[in-house]
Amino acid sequence: MNLLLELLARQEILLLCLLVGLGSLLGHVRLAGVSLGAAAVLFLAIGLSAWGHAAGHALVVSEHLGVLGLILFTFSVGMMSGANFFATLRQGLGPILAVVGVLMLAAGVAVAGGRLLGLDPATVAGAFAGALTNTPALAAAKEATGQSPLPTIGYAVTYVFGVVGMLAVATLALKHRAQDADAPTPLVNCTVRVETRQRPGIRELEQRHGERIKFSRVRHGGMRFPVQAVHEDDVLTYNDLVTVVGPADEVEQVVKELGHASSHALEADRSALDFRRITLSNGKLAGRTVAELELLQRFGATVSRVRRGDVDMLGSDHLVLQLGDRLRVVAPREQIGPVTAYLGDSARGLSDIHPMVLGLGLAAGILLGRIAVPLPGGGSFALGSAAGTLLVGLLLGHLGRIGRFVTTMPLTAAQALSELGLLIFLAQAGTKAGGQIGSAFATGEWWRILLLGAAITLTAGLGVYLVMRRAFGMGGTKLSGVLAGTQTQPAVLAFANGRTRFDARVAMGYALVYPAAMITKILLGQILGGL
Repeated sequence: MNLLLELLARQEILLLCLLVGLGSLLGHVRLAGVSLGAAAVLFLAIGLSAWGHAAGHALVVSEHLGVLGLILFTFSVGMMSGANFFATLRQGLGPILAVVGVLMLAAGVAVAGGRLLGLDPATVAGAFAGALTNTPALAAAKEATGQSPLPTIGYAVTYVFGVVGMLAVATLALKHRAQDADAPTPLVNCTVRVETRQRPGIRELEQRHGERIKFSRVRHGGMRFPVQAVHEDDVLTYNDLVTVVGPADEVEQVVKELGHASSHALEADRSALDFRRITLSNGKLAGRTVAELELLQRFGATVSRVRRGDVDMLGSDHLVLQLGDRLRVVAPREQIGPVTAYLGDSARGLSDIHPMVLGLGLAAGILLGRIAVPLPGGGSFALGSAAGTLLVGLLLGHLGRIGRFVTTMPLTAAQALSELGLLIFLAQAGTKAGGQIGSAFATGEWWRILLLGAAITLTAGLGVYLVMRRAFGMGGTKLSGVLAGTQTQPAVLAFANGRTRFDARVAMGYALVYPAAMITKILLGQILGGL
């Protein structure tokens, strides 16, 4: 085994690949129905690095590789969340402030607990950073203490429970997932026989229901007439047949307003009007809304649904499209081919990482993270590359397009990049913590530091859990992402993603609170280090 450890100490890339491969394999092992997923890479890296350190071999994945992995991860998460993030930001102000308040409470517990346990303030500052698994907070604490080694010791002792403790709280949150009230309602479609004589307009009906429904097909005048695509200025008359798409409760209301559900399904009649799932791979169209495609004007076609990842969304006129989206297009039979050629329908639309957007976006995020903000009384702090790239990713994902340039990437490509980046980062973070943990536990104070760290982690985790559940009624799925963002811990996010099969609400919760949590922890680390 000594020869193997010596080889891994010399071959950094081999070490990284081994950690990623074996860690992912261990992550699939289920105990009591629960698996660690990507978080197993972190724990394997900690254990293997600590073993190597004890045997006199430094098993380390370099800091530069870890930073690269982390910014790939945060930038991709921002890209995936950007389309919906800003729309929900106003409603998310309460949870953001609540997270800041809970972190301040955790800092108070750190100060009070440190004094009770007789720990040096510098050790307390490091324990706070480790218990909340935040390396920038550790850096701020070390700077405030004049580069004392004590914060590093506190960080190393508390880091492991910082991950394990928050994983436990995330597991608790996900136990309530089946009762989530914010789960997206599945879309249904229904053919309605119009029995009202009020001649309602299509545009009027869609606006009345908040554009949560869409009409895709209509047959005017009886069975001898062909099925047509719906125009927004169409008017429904008595005995028309029309197909409505939307959430089940909204569709049910529309049926009651117009008449009754018909036994004739218009989608079954494909003699004149056909439908097809088409992948959007034409870069000129990505970042535009459904209305801006002008399918109705060009081809007499409409988009009834858009599938992004594993989620079906209503093809509303204002929906901004991304490369790789699969559009359910309803069009005249002879126009299906031209529409397909127009949208692209290439597998490249599912995997193009857009190197220009990726490179320039990462560069902009790194530069943003390096901007030093002066603090009262001297000193300064910076967001760091992780928070900077997350913010840039959110902005680019929200914009979709700047002039001729697409600013997003397909969801599948973003997911692949985020998972790769996460695994690299976890391997690096684990080897770094594992190399320090042995010497940290050699101190006689380790049990007091560990006890303090557990108190800080549980205060933050359970505090956020209780506030979000009781005060905001947040569902368990989104809450698991909020917990990961509060902890600024990718391993917790990976665990939640694995348990929910990459439910979009997890990434939304993470992106919502991550920037505020990062800034708050850096500032608190600086304050604690200066006490």
